This record gives sequence, structure tokens and C-alpha cells, in this order.
Amino acid sequence: MHPVLFQYGRVTIYTYGVFVALGFLAALWLAGREARSRGLDPKAIQDLGLVILVAALVGARLFFVLVEWEYFIQNPLKVFQIWKGGLVFYGGFVAAALAAAWYVRAHRLPVWTTGDVIAPALALGQAIGRIGCFFAGCCYGAACSLPWAVTFTDPRGLAPLGVPLHPAQLYSALGNLAIFGVLYFVARPRLKGDGRLFGLYLVLYPVFRFAVEFLRDDPRGGLGPLSTSQVLGIPLLAFGLWILLARRPPAQDTAR
Repeated sequence: MHPVLFQYGRVTIYTYGVFVALGFLAALWLAGREARSRGLDPKAIQDLGLVILVAALVGARLFFVLVEWEYFIQNPLKVFQIWKGGLVFYGGFVAAALAAAWYVRAHRLPVWTTGDVIAPALALGQAIGRIGCFFAGCCYGAACSLPWAVTFTDPRGLAPLGVPLHPAQLYSALGNLAIFGVLYFVARPRLKGDGRLFGLYLVLYPVFRFAVEFLRDDPRGGLGPLSTSQVLGIPLLAFGLWILLARRPPAQDTAR
């Protein structure tokens, strides 16, 4: 599509980087708002967002480099060109989870409430960031002949050129937007028990991601017929289900 949003002389603004930044700012704003409504310090949550951002970028890029190690051995300086695309969500998720666990413990934040604050913001940020993937041509889909197939023509992008492909990036953007809608507008007012909103995110996202992976065709590594993201999503799904069950509040005794 349009991997370069603006270029003037030596100054180049990449569309991917702009949408990742917009996604992060939207997530940060929403998390701060949710923190205030739940009695948490918005500044502490927003600082946590910065910790998560750095850890997620490092983890997501490192995971991508490990998957594409043969290419980066030949082009080592391109390891640092994250503004052009090439981030793996689950790599970023694992790194961000570890960094978040450290921050929450160090600042004595309530673990499950903090997770509930972050979950809708994470889904919203992903939805916006995936639009950047579309413009950059990374995370591209498999060839198809559907009416909504997209054909990439800009050689500066990462997708194959001249071939109609599934717009897998837009599927991901819409899927994450739907997850955000479910979490924020449906589950948040109704789901009782701290941590269960976060648990629901860990159920919804892996299930959706598992499905959309079958429509992607970019190099992602894997184990047998499953991609790396599908394999990693299985324990996250199990953990999410455990949270939903374990954090369920006891039924109130209605006997008179």
C-alpha cells in the first residue's frame, strides 16, 4: 500500500511507525481513564504503559529476528529498522508481561485490577497498530481471488507484489476492534471479579489469532502444521480460561 507516509529530503515518516504510535497513545489514554474509574493512580498506569511499550517493542522485534535469523545474519543493521515493520505480537506480549509483572510488584499495584485496566486498552492499541501493518505490507495474507483481495505494488513494502492477497492485516485490525468492543462495552459493566476482564481478553485474542493465522502467508516459523503464534496462543488461552474460573466471585446465598 503506502509504507512511506511522508518524505522530504532525508526525512522519512513511515506509516507503520505512525500507526503504532497512534495505537500506543490511544491505549495509554484509555488505560489512564480506566485507572481513574477503578481508583488507581492514572500516572502509575501510564508509566506502566511506557514500560510495556519498550519491552513489547524489544520482545516483538527480537522474536521476528529469531524467526528470520538467516535474513538478518546477512543484513545485521536492519535489525534496528522497526519503523519499516517486522514485529511479532506474541514476542512482545511475553516480554511486556514480564516487564509489567516486575513493575506491578515494584509499585505494589493490585495485579488483577491492573490487568482489567490494561486489557481493553491493549485490544484498542492493537486494532490501530494493525492498520500500520497493512500500509507497510507486513503480516500479509495468502493469495486469494476474493472481491476484497488487495494487491501490493510499492516495492518499499514487505508484501509480495502484484499478487491478490487476503487483507490479513485488516482482518486483524477489525478482530481486535471487535475484541475491544466486547471487553469495554459488553463485559466490563457485567463481568464480576477482578481479573476476569483480563482473562476474557486472553481467551478471545488467542482464539481469533489462531483462526486468522490460517489466512496469512508471511514467514512466521512454526511447529508442524501450526504457526509459532498458534502454538503460543494455546497456553495463553488455557491461562485465560483458568482466570475466568478461578476469579469467579462466589454465588451469593439468596436463602432467607
